[in-house]
Amino acid sequence: MKFKLMCFVLSIIATQTINTQVKTKVKVVAELDIRPGNVAISKNNRVFMTVHPLGSPKVQLIEITGKKTYTVFPNKELQNNTGKPNDSKFDTPLGLRIDKDNVLWVIDMGLHLGKTRLWAFDINTGKEVYKYEFTKEIAPKGSFIQDLAIDKENGWVYLADIANPGIIAFNIKNKTARRFSDLTVQSENIDMVIDKKTINFGGKPARVAVNPITLSYDNKTLYYGAMNGTTWYQIPSKLFREGATDLVISKAIKVKGPKPISDGVATDKKGNHYMTNLQHGGIDVLTSTGELKPILRNSKIDWADNVALNNNGWIYIAVNQLYKTPAFTGGEDTGKAPYYILKSFVGN
Repeated sequence: MKFKLMCFVLSIIATQTINTQVKTKVKVVAELDIRPGNVAISKNNRVFMTVHPLGSPKVQLIEITGKKTYTVFPNKELQNNTGKPNDSKFDTPLGLRIDKDNVLWVIDMGLHLGKTRLWAFDINTGKEVYKYEFTKEIAPKGSFIQDLAIDKENGWVYLADIANPGIIAFNIKNKTARRFSDLTVQSENIDMVIDKKTINFGGKPARVAVNPITLSYDNKTLYYGAMNGTTWYQIPSKLFREGATDLVISKAIKVKGPKPISDGVATDKKGNHYMTNLQHGGIDVLTSTGELKPILRNSKIDWADNVALNNNGWIYIAVNQLYKTPAFTGGEDTGKAPYYILKSFVGN
């Protein structure tokens, strides 16, 4: 009887832990001739995707409708197919998140327009429900604000800027923002190496600052790290909401654990962090206990830009060969279609 009870308990424990065995199989959600930027998944598994601005796209935001099909979202009028800056259209959107109310939030970096704008859309109607243009003080021209985390309950958005390294905390209701910066948002002095080659960005070895940014499920903790960085940090998010000084926030920062050189991260309900591993073509997980493990490696994962989790234990991966664009190569675009949205089961 004791033996049976012990086996039962162990089986319960096993179902509550992550399967950290390294997997190689993925399912192809979409196989595209355009570069994905970020991917987001709704509660009923609708798949939305920005088209990466470094690929000079004619459309900027789409919904995947089949393995090789998509439709523009929310409508064709917002897509800029001329490449000319336009106040009434998308410019260079990249970061993408769906909140707990099924509202799609998009950060438009405005690389051509010179204005950073935050958009939100009801995915059921396609109606624009929020739009804000950041001031020049918060997002000066030349900013590259490209990842975001949404706290709908408290009415805040947190954004990462890699060009003027910093975290922007934005109050949705009051439409006020502040910028925070210290050494933890800077790039580490570490090379990114893919296929035994050091990757350049802007003509020199890449040193990309704060990029992935996420929130805990209860919104109490903000997590972030540099792309060219091996440390994942955490801050109590209430410090931003309560208007704490930069000094107070800096002193409250703690190391959550190690990370690979990564472009995107998704944090689940249990506090596990799923991180793209740019150098090794896969996904790693930093468990809630602080252990970093590889969980997925696949030859199709050629620069995983970001990841998104659904409610059924699947991780969706936007793959775009970004390091082959002219911004990295300094010359021609050496990327070759197809580009992918992939998914893999990582457990509930």
